[in-house]
Amino acid sequence: MSGGQAAATTTPAADKRSEPIPSISQATTVSELKASLASLNARHVAVSHELDGAIQSHGEVTRQLSKLDLTRARLGTLSNSTRALSHGQLSGAAATAKRLSEAVSRLDLEQERVKGTLAVVEQVVELKSCVLGVVGSMGAPQDWETAAEYMNRASRIPRDVIESEFAQMNVPTAEVPEPPAQTLDEAGESLCRLFQREFEKAVEENNGANITRFFKVFPLIDRTQEGLEAYGRYVCQGVAVRARDRLQGVSSSANGTACVNAFTKLFEHIAQVVDGHSNLVQRHYGPGTMVKVMERLHLEADIQGGIVLDTWHDERSIHRKLTDVKSYAYNFLVQSFLHAPKGGTGTPRRSPSPAPGRKHADAPEPTSDDTIDVREIDQVLSEITSMLSPWSLYLRFCASRALETSLDDTADEMTLPPLSIPSFIANSNLPAKIDRILLDPFKNFATFILRRSVERAFQVEDKPTGLSLNLSKPLPANTPYITTSVDDVMYMVRQVLSRALATSQASLVAAVGSSIGRVLGSDFIGMIQRKMRDESYPKAAIQGTMPPEEKILTFLVLMNNLDVATNYIRQIVREHVPHEPEDTNGTTNGAPNPRQRHLSDLFPLDHEASKVHSSLTALESGFVAKATDLIEDGMAVLYTHVMGPRLRPWLNELLNQSRYVGSSSSSEPDSDTDDADDRSVQVQAQRGWEARIRPLRRLLTNANAGRLMTVVIGNVSNLVEKRVWSYTGHVSEVGGMRLERDVGELAAVIAGEDLRLRQSFARCAEIVSVMNMDDEEWELLRNEGPDGEAPEMTWALSDKERRRARGIVAHGLDDG
Repeated sequence: MSGGQAAATTTPAADKRSEPIPSISQATTVSELKASLASLNARHVAVSHELDGAIQSHGEVTRQLSKLDLTRARLGTLSNSTRALSHGQLSGAAATAKRLSEAVSRLDLEQERVKGTLAVVEQVVELKSCVLGVVGSMGAPQDWETAAEYMNRASRIPRDVIESEFAQMNVPTAEVPEPPAQTLDEAGESLCRLFQREFEKAVEENNGANITRFFKVFPLIDRTQEGLEAYGRYVCQGVAVRARDRLQGVSSSANGTACVNAFTKLFEHIAQVVDGHSNLVQRHYGPGTMVKVMERLHLEADIQGGIVLDTWHDERSIHRKLTDVKSYAYNFLVQSFLHAPKGGTGTPRRSPSPAPGRKHADAPEPTSDDTIDVREIDQVLSEITSMLSPWSLYLRFCASRALETSLDDTADEMTLPPLSIPSFIANSNLPAKIDRILLDPFKNFATFILRRSVERAFQVEDKPTGLSLNLSKPLPANTPYITTSVDDVMYMVRQVLSRALATSQASLVAAVGSSIGRVLGSDFIGMIQRKMRDESYPKAAIQGTMPPEEKILTFLVLMNNLDVATNYIRQIVREHVPHEPEDTNGTTNGAPNPRQRHLSDLFPLDHEASKVHSSLTALESGFVAKATDLIEDGMAVLYTHVMGPRLRPWLNELLNQSRYVGSSSSSEPDSDTDDADDRSVQVQAQRGWEARIRPLRRLLTNANAGRLMTVVIGNVSNLVEKRVWSYTGHVSEVGGMRLERDVGELAAVIAGEDLRLRQSFARCAEIVSVMNMDDEEWELLRNEGPDGEAPEMTWALSDKERRRARGIVAHGLDDG
């Protein structure tokens, strides 16, 4: 038995010994004596088992100890042999290997020092050759290119070698006794001045070959900055000359667009210079050096562009036009709102709801306040757009070129950082001047043109002719029936917004979008609201009669104006803004959205496209919300004053109580009579409904007709529900079935196949269904689900209302 088994065997015994043994001396009863004896016997058995296990495992333990003694003896012999081998044979080899390693390290160090010394000697020899070559080339031969090449070779030698004592002792000669560092510095300065003089001379002579020749040698003498400055002055001189020539053409030309052309050509010329000379500059001066030239060119653009802007500002009398525009009174709009009725409107609502009123005798008539030539303002807007567009292209061009020079060739196109305006443009004077002379006037002129267009559109608007509520009279074919003011105003909105987008100025688009929303909300929608409230509010002059037909027709046309204008705004905005669901990368269902790409192309700078997207969607949502609120309020007015007074008598006649109360000779309905009655009710419902809803629906747009149906059907269902509740306790069993069929036929006639509209009659359908249930079906319904609701069906009625519906039918009326 192994030691583990022995330990496992003795463990229970040890546990038993640890238990307390009842003392025999303390036992007082026979049972306690027996318990003490039993415990002693158990302890005896456990100890006996433990001793037997120890005796049995003694032989195995002895054998294991013998094996350990043999193994120890063998290991001792091996240890002695290993120790003798290490001291006797391997120690000498190890010492030898250590000496060899140290010797190799010393040899490597000496070789490195020798190589370093040879390299310094070679560099000093090369330095001496370059010094003598520079001095010799600058002497009688005057070979400037060769001297520059020697300077370039000398620039590759470390500066500490050039200034070392070893170089100063070995490089100077009788011909060149100065230290090499001094000689090279003086030669570099002399060559730089010489190259600058020759470059300026070539520029004056317009010698392209010499201009290129001396431009290329500046980097060789480590004068890159001086070369770029000289080249910058050269290209800026060309830009300035052309700009001055164009300005002379402006002063001698009667055409106001000459300044626009000069401004455009200025940036086109700069872009051509950068494109044409970029490869030459970066090939000789290194990557990123063209940005220095661009900075110098922009300084000239800052000057010349400012001159052109000031000239255009004076030629076009922008300050005077701004003063006139800001002081324009908009007499027609102001008088239209000021002459609103003072009484009868009640407390103004939060939403732009039309309220009843009358037209004053002194209501404003169309006036001719054309002190400002709108066509001239429109021409100025066109010129500003034509100048801002090349300016935006110039910004994009400079930003992309600056980004290209800051990245290496391994940069991934998908991970490029967003474009941003270079600092040398952002910190210059030209952007601020453009904001003051172009952007601010554009905002003011655009707002003026929009408001003046709204004013003029309502002054000269034509209403559709040939409209009538009489179904026998045909309507004109030119639907939708709107006034001309909608097309006039929305055309100008499209024009102004398109011009703002064409400038590629995100801040301008946001400001113009805000102005469009403000003008349309306050002037366009406000004027329509005033007309709906003051001129065409469909209220009968005498209680119980219909409002005048002309007012109803005008009211419908004004609501059509709002709906069509809403569609126009959606169309205008969505020409530039995607409206499909898209992910964060501007894609729709995995494919790039063309409208999003269009915005990104127009506004490539950092986050500008998203800002424009937000401003345009805000314009759309704001206008749609205001127009929809006014339309919905108008629909409520139509029902209250036009549809409601005609629907209530019709429903009272259609659902006459006499059809559903009283007695009959039989508890079962006569099928022939009921079928005739059902057909009569269905025909009456069809004719009555068409006669009341079709005159209005055929004049409205599809969207407004749908809104009207929703409002009217919702109110009709409420009227039907109230009518059915009023029959509580008066309907016979036969009348209940007839009432259920009549309500179903009425819902089918009014709502048709439209499930959304039929849902309006859900409560009515449930009421008549519950009231005609037999007792067993009703009890089954009450016992299903918690609180009396069946789990398979969602009820529109509450449990209390269903119990109330059971009381509509009075059982026993059929029997007399």
